[in-house]
Amino acid sequence: MRKAGRRGPGKRRSTTGPAWTRCCIRRTSTSTTGSASVIAPVLLRNTSARSVMLDRAENLLHDHYGGKEYWDTRRSMVFARHLRAVGDEFRSKYLNSTDEADRIPYEEDWTKMKVRLGSSLGGPYLGVHLRRKDFIWGHREDVPSLGGAVRRIRSLMESHGLCRVFVATDAVRTEYEELKKLLPEMVRFEPTWEELELYKDGGVAIIDQWICSHARFFIGTSVSTFSFRIHEEREILGLDPKTTYNRFCGDQEKVCEQPTHWKIAY
Repeated sequence: MRKAGRRGPGKRRSTTGPAWTRCCIRRTSTSTTGSASVIAPVLLRNTSARSVMLDRAENLLHDHYGGKEYWDTRRSMVFARHLRAVGDEFRSKYLNSTDEADRIPYEEDWTKMKVRLGSSLGGPYLGVHLRRKDFIWGHREDVPSLGGAVRRIRSLMESHGLCRVFVATDAVRTEYEELKKLLPEMVRFEPTWEELELYKDGGVAIIDQWICSHARFFIGTSVSTFSFRIHEEREILGLDPKTTYNRFCGDQEKVCEQPTHWKIAY
């Protein structure tokens, strides 16, 4: 992850017209990048607005990103136990992976979960997050083709002596079928209709993240928040940062900058 520069709120502009399926809405808008604190003065000065809409608020950086306050908050956001149980069962059944064999300690009380970085081994498989859909167009320079991704996956499996690979992807059916042909040994968590109704898309995403977080080696997609959450979870679980902060490169990408290591703080 690149450390963003700080830029204050830009020029404000007021308009009146249809917005979000409503007509005759008067609104004042401004844009900014950087830390969340640059927004506070704007909101504090405006005492007449009845509502505030933050579009793409996830792009604002926490002012103390990477500090103890941030990590205490992140560590407290523990994945639901029943979703972890589904992920653990999948790991055991299809990836020969258990916490004991993988040397990954876990405490239900997050305040007691303090693991030395690099002390956890991880399961005997490669974890992959391969973002597709809108990323193919919005980030075409740093997202590989399916063939390019498979070549990188095979290279990592060989260099780390792994024969299993778990893939979390939002690829459409045709792309997934092509990926399966190119990489027949891949496994993926595919919920039944009943499971999807029970867990919803968000629950399935957490199961995918949990499985990727326990892999011996992980590679994700550039600037993907899904991959960022896996980075954080692996940091909490004590995996070696060298096995965590990795991403795919675009087929024609000349300078492939890898994610920044945001070291956990207690």
